Amino acid sequence: MVANSAGDGAAPATAGAAPSVPGATSDGAQPILQLRDIGKAFGPVQALSGISLDVPVGQVTALVGDNGAGKTTLIKCIAGIHEPTSGQIIWNGKSVHLHSPKEANNLGIATVYQDLALADNLDIVQNMLLGHEKTHLGLLDEVSMELTAKQTLSDLSVTTVRSIRQPVGSLSGGQRQAVAVARAVMQDAKLVIMDEPTAALGVSQTEMVLNLIKTLAERGHAVIVVSHNLIDVFQVADRIAVLYLGTLAAVAPASEFDSQSVVEYMTTGSATRPTNGGSAEPASSPGFSTGSEG
Repeated sequence: MVANSAGDGAAPATAGAAPSVPGATSDGAQPILQLRDIGKAFGPVQALSGISLDVPVGQVTALVGDNGAGKTTLIKCIAGIHEPTSGQIIWNGKSVHLHSPKEANNLGIATVYQDLALADNLDIVQNMLLGHEKTHLGLLDEVSMELTAKQTLSDLSVTTVRSIRQPVGSLSGGQRQAVAVARAVMQDAKLVIMDEPTAALGVSQTEMVLNLIKTLAERGHAVIVVSHNLIDVFQVADRIAVLYLGTLAAVAPASEFDSQSVVEYMTTGSATRPTNGGSAEPASSPGFSTGSEG
């Protein structure tokens, strides 16, 4: 059954309801991040309303929704760029207030945006350790930096890079994504948020990035993927959360959805047809709101 609450597999509940087993999703996975009744207003515009969602470790949570559904606003609240107008962010069981991206990074939340924020004129090692360079006797410890970068890429099963000293500007789209993710992992990220990671990538590059996402989850990281590509979503996601006009229309294990039911939730806020997991009850009618961002 697809539910419009934070607890997977539970009957539809009002926004902000606690999961049936406090501190855990229905499959037993421990959530590292819990959002409770998150709202965000930009002046008179209510971009988010009553968002309650658990993000477990070792799993990929896909965040999907039409343009203006609030996906970008929500991940920016998690990343410390926006402060929620209402609600609670719980990190590792403790309520936190994120006032900046630096505070989010210090907790272990890393966000890889579509532009990747890479310096094309620097090589892979320099990009991966930018701002976190290792020194010895006041000089850059190039050997240690190379070994660290090489080991991180190896751990993430990134094998297509010709040399870790080649400029990032010479890399393919998939390789650039890998460098951006590896940089996040090197900074001890426990939650990695990826915004449209396969946008504008070719088939082989997309496959490389999807494998990278799976590897992150297998290594025990929590992963949030924002994507419009439902084929990619169903290939990597353990759980799917659907936003509709700033509200959470549905959240459940990916196995309980199919493409058509996800599209129905995205476009109408409810689904009237059975999903792969059985009969899906329509989500409660969300209050109207307009998201200022995607």
